[in-house]
Amino acid sequence: MAGNRSWTFFLTVCAVSVLGADAEIKFSIPVGKLFTHELMRETFQNDFEPLSKLYAGRLYDDPMVFKCNLQNFPDLPEWLRFTQRHPYDNGFLYGTPTAPGKSIIEIHAINKRSYETTRQLLIINAVAEKRLPFQAEFFIKLRDIERVLPSPVQDEIKQDLQRLWKTEALEIVNITNALDRGGRVPLPLAGHFEGVYVKVGSEQYFSDCLLMVLTAEHQKQCKAGAKTRIPGECNFCSIPSNCITWCKIELFDLSRQAPPPPPPTMGPGILEAGGEFNPPESPPSRDYFPDYIVTVIVPLILAIILCALLAYIMFCRREGVARRNDKTDQIQLYHHHTIHGDTEELRSMAGCRGVRPPMSTFPMFDARTGQSAPPLHSDSIPLIMPQQK
Repeated sequence: MAGNRSWTFFLTVCAVSVLGADAEIKFSIPVGKLFTHELMRETFQNDFEPLSKLYAGRLYDDPMVFKCNLQNFPDLPEWLRFTQRHPYDNGFLYGTPTAPGKSIIEIHAINKRSYETTRQLLIINAVAEKRLPFQAEFFIKLRDIERVLPSPVQDEIKQDLQRLWKTEALEIVNITNALDRGGRVPLPLAGHFEGVYVKVGSEQYFSDCLLMVLTAEHQKQCKAGAKTRIPGECNFCSIPSNCITWCKIELFDLSRQAPPPPPPTMGPGILEAGGEFNPPESPPSRDYFPDYIVTVIVPLILAIILCALLAYIMFCRREGVARRNDKTDQIQLYHHHTIHGDTEELRSMAGCRGVRPPMSTFPMFDARTGQSAPPLHSDSIPLIMPQQK
């Protein structure tokens, strides 16, 4: 019994490995209908680990990054987009083909643990089909693009819109991220979403609930920023995160095609005779000397006046050291020179700490000879003169 289980597990792993990531996946989709393809990490995981490790029961859940491009081109087709939020999330290819044709998409999966790579081919064949004549676009505020692309979520949104449109014949035409339509990046906080535009189409004409958005009263409420009043019979939101924003509903009636512009009238190809060509006369001469005076001479004169005024203030208004000393008291000058001398003496002492104490630290000394003198017979000038009575 255990041997049968082992062989079953081994054959299953071999089948997945052969038919999984190395196989070419082909799709045939109609033009004008939504195409979604989920890149499952489990499918690519089989290529990164040998069968011996898988058979031994050592299964890995490695982070992966997918790179998608059109074969022989660096980017995807114009109508196809790719999204993957995190290396531990699956990737999604989605879009709506606009013209019939064949597209070969190369998918490269990079294992972020071992940095191994594997390759897969996705062949998309878009076939021509009649587009749906009546289409409507809805904005879902509380959704992100990768949360809407899975099939169960699309079915939930489609069921709500079917009840709103009052028809079962409803198809999803396109799904677009709000950031691709000029929306702002939300804050990285809980309860903030990017928003998604969902476009659906049907053969049946719009219901009365949808036609309500075309009324003047509804448009007036949306322009005023007030909360729109929705009748109870038009509220089919079963899940709060799938509720639509009524002020951003757009209806498209493609059954009434605009007439093509008239073709241009073909002439004989010869210009009509209009006489001889008369070139325009030369413009009258203009004197630019006043403009030269205003733009060059006047600013130059003002600059010279400012420079002369600044030179007079800086050089001619200085009183000089001699005049300043004559106006200063002798006791103040002596005090000033004493401070300068003490500063020089302290600076000289800073280079050598083994000198004797400075003379300025003595209680009384003669400034000229440096000898100490008795306090009562000192010739030194006191720093503070006694007040005369």
